[in-house]
Amino acid sequence: MPELPEVETTRRGIAPHLEGRRVSGCVVRQARLRWPIPDLRHLSGQTVRSVRRRAKYLLIDFDHGSMIIHLGMSGSLRVLPCDRPPRTHDHFDLCLGKQCLRLHDPRRFGAVLWSEGDPLQHPRLRALGPEPLSDAFDGRYLHAQARGRKTAIKNLVMDGRVVVGVGNIYASEALFLAGIHPLRPSGRIALARLERLGDAIKLVLGRAIERGGTTLRDFVNETGEPGYFAQELMVYGRAGQPCRQCGTPVLTRQIGQRASAYCPHCQH
Repeated sequence: MPELPEVETTRRGIAPHLEGRRVSGCVVRQARLRWPIPDLRHLSGQTVRSVRRRAKYLLIDFDHGSMIIHLGMSGSLRVLPCDRPPRTHDHFDLCLGKQCLRLHDPRRFGAVLWSEGDPLQHPRLRALGPEPLSDAFDGRYLHAQARGRKTAIKNLVMDGRVVVGVGNIYASEALFLAGIHPLRPSGRIALARLERLGDAIKLVLGRAIERGGTTLRDFVNETGEPGYFAQELMVYGRAGQPCRQCGTPVLTRQIGQRASAYCPHCQH
C-alpha cells in the first residue's frame, strides 16, 4: 500500500505538471472504485490552483472545490500524453490539454472524490490526527495521547485519529530507532522515550520522502521507478536476519493484524 512518503513523493512529482493548468476534460473508464467516481464534467475549463496532501489523500484544488484522490492498496498516478493508449486498470484521466493525470489501480481500492467546501472537513478527512512532520506532532503530544492507554505503542502510532500516515513499515523503523518494543503499553512509556519516538517518526518519514519511499511492489513514482528507502530498513522485512545494530536475530510478532518486526535486544 502506498504510504505517506510515497504519496508525498507523488504529490511533488505531479504538482509542477498540474498547478496553473486548465482542465480540458475528464475520462472515466471504470467508475466503480472504493466509492463511485462522481460526475466531474463541471471541471472542464477550470484551473488547478494547488496540489496538496492530507495524510494519504491528495487534494487537487480549484476555485470552487477540490478533487480528493486516494491511491488505495495498489494505485499510482502518472502524468502522460493524452493520446497514450490506456493500460488495463487505467481507470481515470484528468485531462490538461495534451497531457493528462492518469490513475492506475489494479485492485480498485482507490478513490476519486469531490468536495465543494473545505476538503479538510470532508467526512473522509475531518477526523484525522495531525501530520507527523508538522509542529502539531511531537513527543509531548504522543505522551498526552498515550496517557492511561493500555494499547500497544505500535497500534497507537498507526492510529490515524492519533497521527496520520505512520504505516507499518515506518512505525516499525521508528520504534527501532527509539529503542521501544512495539508491544509496550502506550500509557507506561515515559515522556523522554516518547520524545525520542516522536523525533524518530519525523526522521524516518523525512528520510523516506527524500529517497522516494520504500520499494513496494505496487508503488511507482511519477517516472515509473520504484522508491529506494528499502535499502536502509533496519528491521522491517528482515525477520531472522541479524540486527544491524547488535547482531541479534530480528523477530516478528502479529500486532493489530500486522507483522511487526523488532530487535528483542535493542527494543524493550
